[in-house]
Order: sequence, then C-alpha cells, then structure tokens
Amino acid sequence: MQTNTLKVLSLALGTSVLFTACDGLGKMIKKQNLITYEVTPKPLEMHGDSVAVSISGKYPAKLFAKKAVVTVTPVIKYNGGEKKLKEVVLVGEKATASGTKIGYEKGGTFAYTDKVGYEPGMKVAKLEIQAKGQVKKKVKEFKPTEIGEGTIVTPLLVRNDEKAIMAKDAFVKSVSANQSASIYYVINQSVVRPAELKSEEVKNLTVFIAANAKNTTWYEFKGIEVSAYASPDGELSRNQNLATDRAKSGSNALAGEFKKDKNKDNTFGKDIATYKTGVTAEDWEGFKSLMEQSSIADKDLILRVLTMYSDGEQREKEIKNLSKTYKEVADKILPKLRRSVLTVIVDKKSRTDDMINRLVDTNPDSLSVEELLYAATLTQDVNRQMNIYKSAEKQYPNDWRTSNNLGGTYLMTNKVADAKSAFERADKASPNNQTVQNNLGACVAKNGDRKAAMAYYEKAGSTPEVNYNKAIVWVRDGKYSEAVSGFGTYKGFNMALAQLLSGAPESVNGTIDASNEKDMALSFYLKAVAAARKGDASGLASLKTAIEKDGSLKAMAKDDAEFIKWRDNAEFKGMTN
Repeated sequence: MQTNTLKVLSLALGTSVLFTACDGLGKMIKKQNLITYEVTPKPLEMHGDSVAVSISGKYPAKLFAKKAVVTVTPVIKYNGGEKKLKEVVLVGEKATASGTKIGYEKGGTFAYTDKVGYEPGMKVAKLEIQAKGQVKKKVKEFKPTEIGEGTIVTPLLVRNDEKAIMAKDAFVKSVSANQSASIYYVINQSVVRPAELKSEEVKNLTVFIAANAKNTTWYEFKGIEVSAYASPDGELSRNQNLATDRAKSGSNALAGEFKKDKNKDNTFGKDIATYKTGVTAEDWEGFKSLMEQSSIADKDLILRVLTMYSDGEQREKEIKNLSKTYKEVADKILPKLRRSVLTVIVDKKSRTDDMINRLVDTNPDSLSVEELLYAATLTQDVNRQMNIYKSAEKQYPNDWRTSNNLGGTYLMTNKVADAKSAFERADKASPNNQTVQNNLGACVAKNGDRKAAMAYYEKAGSTPEVNYNKAIVWVRDGKYSEAVSGFGTYKGFNMALAQLLSGAPESVNGTIDASNEKDMALSFYLKAVAAARKGDASGLASLKTAIEKDGSLKAMAKDDAEFIKWRDNAEFKGMTN
C-alpha cells in the first residue's frame, strides 16, 4: 500500500515538473538574473514637479518562453508610498496576446519612457521592476529587481527670494525759486526811471531779497542774470549799443537793492562784476510772441512777414508799410520789448535729512508724501521702513506708492498675507500698474501658485526684478536655460543653481564668488554639488564648510542623490556621519 502511494506521488511530481518545463516560466524565473535593465537618468531626477524615467530591458537567447506573456511594471518605492509607472507587455514569439515580441532563439529587447508626479518622499527612493509571467492560465511572479536608487531634487533648492519693486519718491533736495523782474525803458534810452523801481515786479523782487538773502537755511543764492533787449525798430548798431547800456543800468539798479544790506559779510549781489549779462539787439522772438498774444487786426499778416523775411531791415520796412497797423504796433508791442530782465538765480532748499528723520518720529503728519517716502530710504532697518510707510499710507491712502512700499516691507519680512493685502490696496489706487502687478505675482509665487504668478509677471513689463522673478518660476518649471537668461547679470545662488541645472556646473563657483551670497551655507553646499557632478573630489571640501555653517545640511547631504557615487568615499563619510 505504501509502495503504491509513493508511486502515485512520484508520478504527480514528475508530471508537475514536466508541465513547468514545458511552459518555460520556471526557467525564466530561475534564470531571471540573466535579464538586464538600464535606467536613465540614474539616479532619477525631478524636473518641473515630475520624474521622467527611461528604461530598457534585454532578454538573452533561449530564455523567453515562446508562449509566455510577461507584464513588466516599474515601481518607485519610497517611505510612505509607491508610484507605479505604466506597464509594458512582452510576448513570446508564439503568444497570441498583443505586446512587444521577444524571440526565443535570439532573445530581444524592449524600451519605454514614462513620467510621474513627484512626491516629497521620493527623494529617498528605490526603482524596481515588478513582473509576472503567464502561459495560458498559469501565472507566476518574478522576484522584484531593484534597478535604481534615489531621486535628485536639486531644483528644489531654488530660493524663494522674489524681488518686490519699491515705488520711487519724487523728493528733491532743492527746487528752483528764481525771482525775476523787468525794467522798461523809453525809446532810445537806457536810463532807469525811478517809477520803474516802484513797479510790482521790482518791489516783489526787492522784498524777496530783503527777506531771504541771508536765509541760508532755506535758500541758496547762486547768481544773477541780466538780459537786456532793444525793440526791432531802428538801426541795428544803435540797438546793439542801446541793449548793452540797458544791461549796465539794469545791473546797477539791482546791485543798489542788494547794497541796502549793510552786512559786509553778505556780499551776494553787491558786485555787478559777478553778474552774467546778455543782450539782444533786435528782439524779434519777443516781438513774435507778443504779436501772437495780441488782438491787433493785421497780426496774421505781420506774422506772415516774419516768416517770409529773415532780414531785420526788410521785416521792419514791410511792417511799417502797414501804416495804420504799425502805429498800433508801436504803441502796444514795441514798448514792452525795450527792457532789461533781472533774474536772481536761487534754489529753495527742502528739509534736511536730519529734519525729516526727527519729524518722522515726532510729527509725521507734517511731512508731505514725498518726504515720507524719502524718509524710508534713509534707513536700512526694515521695521522702521515699515512704520514710515504705515504713516504714509494713513495720510495718503490714494497714493498707490504708500501701499505698494508698505507691501514691499511686509514681503521682506515674509508676511506674505499682509503684503498681498497691501499690494491689493495699491492695485485699487492704481489699477494695472506694472510695479504692483510684479509684486502681486511675487506674493502668489511664494504661496506656490506658479501659474498665477506668471500671469501677473506677464502684465508687469520687463525689468530686472520681473525677469528675476520669472526665472524662479522657470527653475521650478524645469526651464533652466530660460532661467539663466532671466536672472541676467544677477550674481548669486539662484543664478548659479540655474547654471548647474542647465548643464554648466563649471560656472557655479565663479557666479557665487562674485556675489554677496558667497558666504551662505547653501552656497557652499551648491559648490559641493557642482564638484560631485564634475567628479572633483577636492571640491567636496565645500560641503564641510556648508555643514559647519548650518548643521541641518549634514542630514540633507547624506540623503542627497547628488552624492550617491561618493557615499563610499572616506572623506564624504567623515563629513556626513
């Protein structure tokens, strides 16, 4: 009885082996180590929020069963989950299913690409091949095969230091406050009549001189100009002398007003040798201007004469031919041209920086919007700037610059929500303002909405700040060449990162060393990444400096797939263990 049982069992086992051998799956699974896989890139790389994978596989001769159907599924496994890539179906030469044919005698290959969304845990990951074979109804699982490790996520290092644009103030240290008066003369004379010194123009000038000539706090007297004219009637040489004499008499009259100040230390205006004088023998320009403003009946005809003739004598002759009109011209126009114009060149000073700083603290309501905006530029303290802009916005809420610049200080201190609210107030005060559009874009970019940010930037024109902000988006989108262009002449970490990602690791050190970010821990870290990519063992020393400056970078480097090839390097181990 026992013998018969053994025979039956032996027959069953033999039949099982025979069936397994016939379907070929057992051999494929037993010898699956002969199947080779290549993955590109290796390690995997994250670009634009995605991980693209290219895989090729090779089955050697006399391995792939003729009737087998093998489903191959690449899987990215990481702490907290896994991502299955699209599967590929491989079929033996006698299989009826659809798929990539793999021959038995010569073997065969397959290749495919896929892209999956990046998940944070995928930085530390393994890529493995999972496969199952089937012949008719029989299904067997292949042992999972690891073909890759880690994901390079270097683009995530891009700094979110979007640039806000601050609106400029229109504050000036001084403004022109020139004072002028005209003295009029009798025809063919250059003597200043006493009545002329009592005209409203001259009185206003003398009052200003008396009140402010010694007021160096608010006024700076810079010079005196006297321009003398003769009307364009009469002989040219006589008019030349007449205009020259009028310049002298006008200068003497004005100097007399300054000499009324008995202060010997105050010499401004007392010496006519310092006066700048100019003479116009025939004031045709003045004549034309007065004619255009007049209501004289034949003024169009006279103006036409000025256009037709350039010679002064011919002009005078043609105008005099209009006998009735000329009398009106002689009475109403020519007397106003016989003059000397006295101009005191003076600048009115604005409040000094010290005055403005004191008033910002004690009485900000007394300052103009330009003074408040200017006051904020006198300090590097962001919190003080913020308080100044708050005062400015409170007093001048309809000036978009106050809200915009307040938002800029909020953005500098990473108060993104407050910044966005302030920029929205600025946008309401000045709709579609390009400066404000850039700043709104910077806010939504910091909140992770790259698409909305780029929409704002597109409305913001083209400035170094806008282009810089676009470049940050381009790094995150995986458009590295565009990012290098966008960063422009900016030297710093983000530019160096874009250069590295665009395939120029040799540029990293020079870009960083030429910037004011060269001492950042992250800058040294990026130098080490560039060295790793170049195969430069000595350059890895930068990692030590980075870790000394920021201890958290040790753990980051240990898991960073950029350094996978260096993990057995003794120096690298010493820095990261």
